[in-house]
Amino acid sequence: MEFETIGSPWAWVGFVAFVLAMLAVDLGIFHRKAHAVGFREALAWSAVWITLSLLFNALVWWAFGADRGLEFLTGYLIEKSLSVDNIFVFVVIFAAMRIPAIHQHRVLFWGIASALVLRAAMIFAGTAMLARFHWLIYALGVFLILTGAKLFFQRGKELHPEDSWAMRLARRLIPSTSRLDGNRFFTRDGDRRVATPLFMSLLLVEVTDVVFAVDSIPAIFAITVDPFIVFTSNIFAILGLRSLFFLVAGLVDKFKYLKVGLAAVLAFVGAKMTLASLYPISPLASLVVIVAILGASMIASIQSSQARDAS
Repeated sequence: MEFETIGSPWAWVGFVAFVLAMLAVDLGIFHRKAHAVGFREALAWSAVWITLSLLFNALVWWAFGADRGLEFLTGYLIEKSLSVDNIFVFVVIFAAMRIPAIHQHRVLFWGIASALVLRAAMIFAGTAMLARFHWLIYALGVFLILTGAKLFFQRGKELHPEDSWAMRLARRLIPSTSRLDGNRFFTRDGDRRVATPLFMSLLLVEVTDVVFAVDSIPAIFAITVDPFIVFTSNIFAILGLRSLFFLVAGLVDKFKYLKVGLAAVLAFVGAKMTLASLYPISPLASLVVIVAILGASMIASIQSSQARDAS
């Protein structure tokens, strides 16, 4: 079984070149000097990334039709929503590792840059496996349903990433210090070269992204199996994650019911994937259901927060 793709070799090359150019502009021009990212700057960059994503979506819609356009938009919306869950963990990581706000952008930049490579590898591997073993579609559907149930029942659970297995293993293998040395990932401690808390935070960010990618990438495969659509929608959502972090990091405690909505989305796309051969759901219907679920969870969160503030 082979999957058709709208992405020609030149489309892949052009998109990757665009991503690299944007990363170079971000780090080399706008964030050459370390500074704490404020709300206005985060809002402006979020608007830039969302606008670029929607323009690319319009291009896909115009060039390849409404179904492909809806697939990209739905995949982008799923990944963007799930990335908010990453932010919950990033906030905890920076607080636990005592990373000053002035250095958080640097950690997130390199964490997301490496995440782009890791996610590309996961997407290509997933596409190849689904093309060779069609029954994996149903297995991934069941996995997403179980993941949604796990996310629902573990909501509100306190996180301690600094005590995770990944951090314990890293501290055992990599000489490290609890002392910051400006924006450096490594410093000297006597005769030894050791990792600073910035580097250890970077490792936690990367491990966290891989864990979330295991959930989010199969979710997009439930919408489309076109590797170009899966890759571009995933990457556009990830590119906007840093600005989204600085935009909503201080508000994560107000999204009380977001995890409930995300759990429902994962369960829905898992059921869609599992039952695709019996009850196919159109791209438009999928988009409507996902927007309704996320919208309801956000409205419920806002109302709960307002009621709590008023009492």
